[in-house]
Amino acid sequence: MNNCVEIKDFIKKRKNYEVNIPKLQIPEGFATAFIGENGAGKTTLIDAIAGIDLSYSGTIKYFSDHTLTDKYVRENIGYTSSVSYFQPHWKMRQIIEVCSLLFENFDKEKFIEICQKFKLPDNKSVAQLSDGNKMRLMLASVFARQTRLLLMDEPASPLDPVMRDCLCEMIQQYIADGNGNKSVCFSTHNISDMEMVTDYAVIISGGNVAECGFVEDLKEKYIAVKGEKSCADAAKKFLYSFSGGNYGFEGICLSEDADKLAGMDVKLETPSLHQISVAVLKKCGGDLS
Repeated sequence: MNNCVEIKDFIKKRKNYEVNIPKLQIPEGFATAFIGENGAGKTTLIDAIAGIDLSYSGTIKYFSDHTLTDKYVRENIGYTSSVSYFQPHWKMRQIIEVCSLLFENFDKEKFIEICQKFKLPDNKSVAQLSDGNKMRLMLASVFARQTRLLLMDEPASPLDPVMRDCLCEMIQQYIADGNGNKSVCFSTHNISDMEMVTDYAVIISGGNVAECGFVEDLKEKYIAVKGEKSCADAAKKFLYSFSGGNYGFEGICLSEDADKLAGMDVKLETPSLHQISVAVLKKCGGDLS
């Protein structure tokens, strides 16, 4: 399997924390979610991969053996920030002009078509747009290019539920059109928004990768457990994560430990990625907000 991004010995020091990733390979042809609590290091990693912040040690390679200095890489990466990077006074006309100058593969007609689909006004400046519309404008600018990798920092956060579904559909179509050569990486602290489109997950806590893998593999590695209060104490010592109340308990168990729950009044289910992420982050001392 090819990788769209390969990270090795990555260290980025901040004032109060450090992002430290000895090795991370992101598979090509899939949608990868960087999941973690606020401040975990997701944006730091996205910005480094996108070339927005180069003040780190280590190496990042793209599409097997390319580096960010290659024009091919710069032309084939699309990036959206969690905040608008367009100038406040720009209107759609200025954005078209700038994108056409910066990127040879920018398709003006496709950009206008996506903007119309998103119902974006062409006579308002960026400063006059809502946060959701600012994100739509950035999404339109990257989806209007012919790229191999899209990097998105919290793209779903400012969007309404209908637009989140639309974004998921666009990501799926983008990947399908690439015949295995197009990939998407996005960060999120609320995986429920984007779980339906996530193929591969990288769970980050405290600047470190706490877990990663294809979602289907993670759902085989972990099991969701529910049970009555009467057997909570007996089950708790075998669970990866645990939460209990007056009416019972639930948690996540490693599949390899499931047989230790035999004979207890518990129900085993396939966990969601959200459940797995919360369990892993709680184990690391963090949580999803």
